[in-house]
Amino acid sequence: MGFNWQVRFVVNCGTPLVAGLAVAAAALAGRYGIQAWQAFKARPPTLRKFYEGGFQPTMTRREAALILGIRESTPADKVKEAHRKVMVANHPDAGGSHYLASKINEAKDMMLGKTRGSESAF
Repeated sequence: MGFNWQVRFVVNCGTPLVAGLAVAAAALAGRYGIQAWQAFKARPPTLRKFYEGGFQPTMTRREAALILGIRESTPADKVKEAHRKVMVANHPDAGGSHYLASKINEAKDMMLGKTRGSESAF
């Protein structure tokens, strides 16, 4: 009889203990999750790294490729597509700079082999 009473006591007292440990574990996991989320939101945004230098006096093929965001060995149809995308974002009619538009056009001409060097009006 004594053994049966001890088993019931352990089972009856052990259930609240296990439940308490489960609640504590859930609370700690939630706290850690909230801290991780706040740290994630507080980190600075990772932006795409753009070319930081100014323009060279005479445009090179490398500089033209950097302006258009393509490789030097890109085929003509991809050059035209890249030119269109960059020009849409920087067109003077849409608030862009005339100087940048001329450089973008010069870069396209350089990549397509239509020019040798700088023919910019600026």
